[in-house]
Amino acid sequence: MQLHNLKDETQQVSFVEAVKTGLGRNQGVFFPNSLTPIQDIDALLDLDFVSRSSKILSHLIGDELPADTVAQMVQNAFNFDVKLVEVEKDIYCLELFHGPTLAFKDFGGRFMAECLSVFNEGNKTTILTATSGDTGAAVAHAFYGKKDIDVVILYPKGKISLAQQKLFTTLGNNIHCYAVDGSFDDCQAMVKQAFLDDEVKQRLGLNSANSINISRLLAQVCYYFEAVAKLPKAERAKAHISVPSGNFGNVCAAMIAASLGLPVAKLSATTNQNDTVPRYLASKEWTPNATLESLSNAMDVSKPNNWPRVQFMLDNNWFSYDNFYSHSVDEAETKAVMHDVYAKGYLAEPHTAIAYQGLKQDLAADGVGIFLSTAHPAKFKESVEDILSIELDMPKPLADALAKQCLAEDLVNDYQVLRENILAKLA
Repeated sequence: MQLHNLKDETQQVSFVEAVKTGLGRNQGVFFPNSLTPIQDIDALLDLDFVSRSSKILSHLIGDELPADTVAQMVQNAFNFDVKLVEVEKDIYCLELFHGPTLAFKDFGGRFMAECLSVFNEGNKTTILTATSGDTGAAVAHAFYGKKDIDVVILYPKGKISLAQQKLFTTLGNNIHCYAVDGSFDDCQAMVKQAFLDDEVKQRLGLNSANSINISRLLAQVCYYFEAVAKLPKAERAKAHISVPSGNFGNVCAAMIAASLGLPVAKLSATTNQNDTVPRYLASKEWTPNATLESLSNAMDVSKPNNWPRVQFMLDNNWFSYDNFYSHSVDEAETKAVMHDVYAKGYLAEPHTAIAYQGLKQDLAADGVGIFLSTAHPAKFKESVEDILSIELDMPKPLADALAKQCLAEDLVNDYQVLRENILAKLA
């Protein structure tokens, strides 16, 4: 698989190099030079999830890894369920929260950990990543105890739910966490700065597990095939998928799936009040505002890292602008939709509610809709209980994490302070 840096096309890399490098020159993200459609999609959709995912990822990666190696990596990574639940007539929810940290990012985090375990060859690696909620937990659990790998996680202090935070700040060992006095975009800016710091990169063997990393992105492609496979065959060609979008990696994966031949009629990338992309599509001017805090905190992103990948596919007609939608949903509407969905018998946390609303806004009268639920409602226990006036049972992984001590260190929003700290601790 050949990939190029979207900010510097002279930087051409293999899949293995892209995974190990993370971010390219000039903070550019890597993306495939081309995507070859998969033949006989119907036969592929008839396979079970792990077998199908192995074939998809082998097709994408090419001859860099033997098929049996990829199959073993997938079997190790994707060892939990994906469920498609009918919420109302012709509208389904794809539940992606049945993994160990109860969020969709378990797919990408665990597959990336498998990749680096195969590629690392005993060299020291430090994973440096920012999280707006679920990435931290997925990455921390995926890499916990992995030999020769340290993980450094930055998160905006006080701006993610306690349940999300405790899932990764209580592990210790090779997992090092910092509560940053700032926003997610501030955390992400420090991660990017570190990747421009040659000394830090070399001494720590720096890599990122954000959706910047191509291995995470490709892993997410697989569950879109599972979503369509679970639809009645007569409905597959009408599938309209709505993705709650913050950093835009998840909808990018959906677009890759469509480019491979998956029948996706339309895509909605639905944001919260951090609406940089919906405004850009309307005005053609890229004008990020200051990041606003919201109920859907994992989407509190004003400068999405994966938008260049999405725009590349749209501009090169890998997916049509005509079939791509992006709307924003404000706080009041989010609450109202949570009530509406709950009245239909389905419990949606804020991110899921936003995806549902985007789907309802864009779905054609004869369309079949799939909206994504990217995290278990209990990860947002306080807000869900407050909005819906209900009491939630706490799943065991969350209950266990909440009972443990937070091991994160406070950090000012200053790259030099972070630099000194991680070099002293890990170099």
